[in-house]
Amino acid sequence: MSKDPGTMPRCRCSMGRLISRLLRPYRKWLTVILLAMALETAASLAAPWPLKVVLDNVIEGSPAPSWLTWVAAWLPGDGVLRNAAVAALATVLIAVVGALAAYFDNYYTESVGQWVANDLRVAVYDHLEHLPLAYYDTHETGTLLSTVIDDISTIQGFASSATLGIVVDLLTIGGMLGLMFWLKWDFALVAVGVAPFLLLFVVRFRKAVKKATREVRRRESDMVGVVQQGLESIRVVNAFGRQELEEAHLLEASQATVEAALAARRVKSLLSPVVAVTVSVCTAFVLWRGASLVLASAMTVGSLTVFLSYLSKFFKPVQDLAKMSGTIAQATVGVERVRGILDIDMSIRERPDAREPGKLLGAIEFEAVAFAYDQAHPVLADLSFSIAAGQFVGIVGTTGSGKSTVVSLIPRFYDPAAGRILVDGVDVRDYKLQSLRDRIGFVLQDTVLFRGTVRSNIAYGRPDASEREIVEAARLANAHDFILRMPHGYDTQVGERGLTLSGGERQRIGIARAIIRDSSILILDEPTASLDSESEKQVIEALERATKGRTVITIAHRLSTIRDADKILVLKGGSVAEQGSHDELVGLDGIYAGLHRIQLGPGAAEAGRPTIRRAGG
Repeated sequence: MSKDPGTMPRCRCSMGRLISRLLRPYRKWLTVILLAMALETAASLAAPWPLKVVLDNVIEGSPAPSWLTWVAAWLPGDGVLRNAAVAALATVLIAVVGALAAYFDNYYTESVGQWVANDLRVAVYDHLEHLPLAYYDTHETGTLLSTVIDDISTIQGFASSATLGIVVDLLTIGGMLGLMFWLKWDFALVAVGVAPFLLLFVVRFRKAVKKATREVRRRESDMVGVVQQGLESIRVVNAFGRQELEEAHLLEASQATVEAALAARRVKSLLSPVVAVTVSVCTAFVLWRGASLVLASAMTVGSLTVFLSYLSKFFKPVQDLAKMSGTIAQATVGVERVRGILDIDMSIRERPDAREPGKLLGAIEFEAVAFAYDQAHPVLADLSFSIAAGQFVGIVGTTGSGKSTVVSLIPRFYDPAAGRILVDGVDVRDYKLQSLRDRIGFVLQDTVLFRGTVRSNIAYGRPDASEREIVEAARLANAHDFILRMPHGYDTQVGERGLTLSGGERQRIGIARAIIRDSSILILDEPTASLDSESEKQVIEALERATKGRTVITIAHRLSTIRDADKILVLKGGSVAEQGSHDELVGLDGIYAGLHRIQLGPGAAEAGRPTIRRAGG
């Protein structure tokens, strides 16, 4: 069995509608499941009756009903033994029907559970991928991983196993009630009278179980976060010899999880015994009263046996609910945590009349822009500047001045609280979001490579790129030669996050990724900050070719890299404090000149320091 990935739902709806869309592709399977459940229920209801035939119509010799006499007439032998043969054959037939129904029931329920879990996992991940960066500023990755993997697996396990038993039990109750009232209506009232109170007790008790389980899941998420952080930072941990500290962090998180789980277990452990004792009291009453009626010839032994069988099955859903209280609570908490993600609506809005940007020239203008991650601490205030198409602009400033925020607003990773950002004279909010981002290239300070080949990482900027375009982008990025020296060339698998490559090699692949996108606007976030001199030289040469004919915005910590910029913006307190060319700003003897003196020292020679000189510029 398989499912076309193209039918996987995208998360843009309420939870109820999402579940409906998740189940829609499996309507045929659900029909088979319902039919199998009906047969399984019928087999369960019929199971005690062969024993009743043996007890009443064989052992006690009571007159057989007409249907039994008619069936027995077709069998060899004579007398009441033919009735026993009918009972024996019926037992086998009922078992076979029940077994086949259970097989199809379990098989298709497991199939639906697995595929629905798959679709839900994809829907949650899709939703997470489309949430803005502001969401990840306040949410831990470990918690999100725990939800995508553990909570959805819990939901899937419950849907594939526990739900099946509960649904069959509930279907069986309807049939049993009619038969129990037909067999002995006053006995049936005992079950009907006790069940609501018992069910109410279980439901109220489950609230405590659910609360305890929610705390367990929270602690488990914390533990996943600790493990993830430790493994992602394994090089730093080893470099500083802090393995024991990280182990202590995990031990603390693990112990907290154990304590929460034990507290939940104390609550769960009380429920099942209470239900079991209550059910046994009801059964004992029926057994005692039934024996009296059998001795008084007011009830047959077979009828009492069938009634006791039905009575145990009648209470089975309540007993199952008690036994599975922990599983149900885990699934409920899992659904809550999944909905906690799906209900978040922080997506960057695209206007209904948004348009395609077309081929951008790359002119950028900020008009009185204000922005804050936290309203109490504004980052940008009344920020205004303009960049002509094709200009090379550097942005400098002290830590916290808003440099990264400025370049994050252009592709709408965030939207400003006030003011406008124009690209080619059009508010970026009037462009289609993904189309706008497709026309902007990025080379970040730490290029992240993804699992896969060197080729696929270069083509990440444009998946439909041809082999020729990939190689040409690598040549322009000064990456082709070192790629060919790798064991399998462009088919070489890179390690996790590309850590098997040097920093300079990762940056040049990142530049190739930006080049192949052929964007009108290129944003550089200090791409040479962590490189040695030789790697920096290679990257600078690649950037000189990559920036040709494009609008380039560079966040610079090394002022030497932007000496030849057409314009340099100096940010302070979320506003432009100074702007001009390198020589003009040095001549002003202001903030930029001060940063220049700190980095290079008074009278320091600059001729040997690498800078970006664009080809043809």
